[in-house]
Amino acid sequence: MATPVLVLNAGTRRESGRKAQFGNITAAKTVADIIRTALGPKSMLKMILSASGSIVLTNDGNAILREIEVSHPAAKSMLELSRAQDEEVGDGTTTVIILAGEMLAAAEPWLERNTHPRVIINGYTRALDDALKHLEAIAVTVDASDKQEMMNVIQSCLGTKWVARYMDQMVRIAYDSVRYVCIDSADKRREIDIKRYVRVEKIPGGEIEDSSVFPGVILNKDVIDANMRRKIENPRVILLDGTLEYKKSESQTTVEAMTPEQYQQVLLEEELFIKRQCDEILKHKPDLVVCEKGISDLAQHYFKVNGVTALRRLKRTENNRIARTVGATIVQRPEEIKESDVGKDCSLFEIKKIGDEFFAFIQGKNPKACTIILRGASKDVLNEVERNLQDAMAVARNVMLDPRLVPGGGASEMSCAVHLAEKSKTIAGVEQWPYHAAGLALEVIPRTLIQNCGADAVRVLTQLRAKHAGGQNSSWGVDGNSGQLVDMKSPSPSFPHVWEPFSVKAQTIKTAIEAACMLLKVDDIVSGMSGKQRDAGIQEEKMDPADMAQE
Repeated sequence: MATPVLVLNAGTRRESGRKAQFGNITAAKTVADIIRTALGPKSMLKMILSASGSIVLTNDGNAILREIEVSHPAAKSMLELSRAQDEEVGDGTTTVIILAGEMLAAAEPWLERNTHPRVIINGYTRALDDALKHLEAIAVTVDASDKQEMMNVIQSCLGTKWVARYMDQMVRIAYDSVRYVCIDSADKRREIDIKRYVRVEKIPGGEIEDSSVFPGVILNKDVIDANMRRKIENPRVILLDGTLEYKKSESQTTVEAMTPEQYQQVLLEEELFIKRQCDEILKHKPDLVVCEKGISDLAQHYFKVNGVTALRRLKRTENNRIARTVGATIVQRPEEIKESDVGKDCSLFEIKKIGDEFFAFIQGKNPKACTIILRGASKDVLNEVERNLQDAMAVARNVMLDPRLVPGGGASEMSCAVHLAEKSKTIAGVEQWPYHAAGLALEVIPRTLIQNCGADAVRVLTQLRAKHAGGQNSSWGVDGNSGQLVDMKSPSPSFPHVWEPFSVKAQTIKTAIEAACMLLKVDDIVSGMSGKQRDAGIQEEKMDPADMAQE
């Protein structure tokens, strides 16, 4: 048997074995250190200067990692963790990065002792299963239909955000928005799609207190003709996907007109085509016609004469939200319109002027879509408020889909850490030590909360560990404002209880440990250099050592 030969391109750099693993761990810890101070209510802001010259001020982990650029492959995979966490549950983006970096840091001493990565991965995987089971054991179920309970949960999410000073208003906006788009189907399945059916309209000017939720759709549009009605109560709405213009032929067509009458006949055919389309629409007696594409001048005339208001050139996503609001069906051709396609659940259509622009307000009687109007001093403020609101709505959605909560303030992580530390004593073999290391890594969340408050991390963390000893007090956590210990189940007037959705916490631990295991499996990194780098390397090799010394 011949020895296998590994062929690499000229100028290709390669890292393998322990060097690759330690490089990945260093890169992951560097990314985690960037946003470590952005955790908790006393978090610091990051000022990010983008390539275009704009400035982003935020403490949202996902927004920070989305703006920075990294070149190391392990660091790029850490950025993907934050995006995956945001797509899945919408919250916990900062926590998952810090926890994944700590998991890899906890594995570093065992790699230095020549422990095989597979042994560490087996210990981590076993610890993940036990941590999820323990989370289920300490979780409590709440009534998702209780508005006060839901608002308390959302409030604990916004407590770490910039909008905490406008807490009551933002909590109410987030809760009402999610309630509008919540649909319970006949088979007891609940659908909550906040990405498609909750629109945030940011309008600079005014005060943040002026922000509100509108039960319907707001479009940055005006009517296509000044003489059309600008306010209609209980309108009949028709939504079109196509265009109300004369269709051009798909292939090149030449029309030869020998006399003026023949040319007039060609123009008349175009007008008759538009008239037939408008007649198909008008026979259903609509008050409002919304078209995704263009509406010709002749169609505008027919609509205006018959008292119909029209909007044109909308995005498909906006048309979908209008359909959910007014109970209409989007139709592609006017000939296909049926009475059941007409939207009759619209209570009011109105054009209003806010600032220097006109907005169309379409309010539903029982809307399944809504629009959040955000007012603020500048675009930077509005962008940060929107990021905070997206997290709050994600928390409300998660609780409505899975009404289980676990104590916050690092209480869940410390409870899991103590549970894993006690259970590690019963594990035989080498896996006991990575298992125990995974439990110790979970303590990074309460420790970071304490450090960001400026409190004595060693003293408070030792007290918290003693509270959780024996597994009886799983609700003790850290007050993110003062750094002191509090019982999340017994709120005081100065400190309300902090609870987090079970789905977010479970997804955070699962994503962090699985990502750490994935990076520990990497034992070879091969990267090819660009042409310029390769030519520079070849030139350097050709230079005589004496010439190099002379230079």
